Amino acid sequence: MSIVILDTGCANLASMRLAIEKLGYYPIITDNPKIISSAKKMFLPGVGSASSIMNRLIKKKLVSLIKNLTFPILGICLGMQIFSSFSEESRGINMLNIIDEPVVLLDTNNLPLPHTGWNQVFYYVRNPLFHGIKEGSWFYFIHSYAFKINKYSSSQTYYGAYFTSVIQKNNFFGVQFHPEKSGKVGSRLLLNFLEM
Repeated sequence: MSIVILDTGCANLASMRLAIEKLGYYPIITDNPKIISSAKKMFLPGVGSASSIMNRLIKKKLVSLIKNLTFPILGICLGMQIFSSFSEESRGINMLNIIDEPVVLLDTNNLPLPHTGWNQVFYYVRNPLFHGIKEGSWFYFIHSYAFKINKYSSSQTYYGAYFTSVIQKNNFFGVQFHPEKSGKVGSRLLLNFLEM
């Protein structure tokens, strides 16, 4: 099975590959459209800014390709946020518009930003990513922006206010946390995605 990690130019590509290899899968890090098109699963990681990742996707002419893929795709952190219609980051930037909802600055009620560290994920919509994962499990977060709760939300997390921590629309899955930094429970989530 061809597993792709989209080369978004971000810093966590190697840690993503290592986390997947530990599960017995051997992904290819690439931004080659032909390899992406023939894949069976794709991870879309993201560490950095919304503008930098969108500029890279536009420059590499990957926007239309990604939007029209039909196999399962997992966006992680910023990789999830690019599914949105618009991000408030960088004074506002248009995103892929796969999910017609914006990504906004977290309303933390004076808690510090970015939201960094371990926090609980409470799910309320059945999602194959959660198989074998207990309600209220702890995952590692580092972010300042997120989706508000919306019709595509599968779970929520509280940090001053509730925000979407897992989202799904058709074959597009997104997690706001970093499963590759979340120990055994994060590995289980990655395995659930790889085996779905």
